[in-house]
Amino acid sequence: MLVLLPPSEGKASSGRGAPLKAEELSLPGLTPARQAVLDELVELCAADEEKARTVLGLSEGLRGEVAKNAALRTAGARPAGEVYTGVLYDALGLATLDTAAKRRATRSLLVFSGLWGAVGVNDRIPSYRCSMGVKLPGLGALGAYWRTPMASVMPEAAGDGLVLDLRSSAYAAAWKPKGDVAARTATVRVLHAQVDEETGAEKRSVVSHFNKATKGRIVRSLLTTGTNPKDPAELVEALRDLGHVVEAEAPAKAGKPWALDVVVREIH
Repeated sequence: MLVLLPPSEGKASSGRGAPLKAEELSLPGLTPARQAVLDELVELCAADEEKARTVLGLSEGLRGEVAKNAALRTAGARPAGEVYTGVLYDALGLATLDTAAKRRATRSLLVFSGLWGAVGVNDRIPSYRCSMGVKLPGLGALGAYWRTPMASVMPEAAGDGLVLDLRSSAYAAAWKPKGDVAARTATVRVLHAQVDEETGAEKRSVVSHFNKATKGRIVRSLLTTGTNPKDPAELVEALRDLGHVVEAEAPAKAGKPWALDVVVREIH
């Protein structure tokens, strides 16, 4: 099973570890593309703070992120699973997994990134600011930029098992599974179900914060139980066995991903 995650907007500080060694990151086929993005981002942030802030879409209060990016080559690096923070990663709780579950996380989790393309949770990276929605002056929109290198490495990374795609739309744009891989891919939408007090009808809505937390808990439950579904149909049954309310149907056309709705009634 391969699980595709979005990064977090906020990130933990880099700390005092050894600096980045790009050649040691997972998916080495992405190394040249990573180097190109890193080169342009560092150059942009070192040369013109105001331009960099505009390109990166940073508010005045986040001005310090520009200097952080300018120092990426020498900044301390730490495991990506520690760098990424926020609702999904709090719910996932990588640091509190037992040894076996941590090994599963190392094998199965990939975090997509505007700067790195995608990294494993044990890959050592510095803290940075560069979303997939950024359009760098030389390379253009990063979502489009990553499509070609991703197309060459992701099918092999996916192997012949399930791909559980929990990315947001901006990061999903960087790689869209095709053919046989798409048929083994499942996306998840989290719906909050509420009963209208006046009509008694059930209303469903997508709530961003709760969506992220639920996805984090889903991944954690799969890792802690050692559940390893081979395809989307098995995933549906596995999630139901783990107590989730899941609605899903096989896609009407072959070679298309499954779309799963996880329905929740309590927000926590």
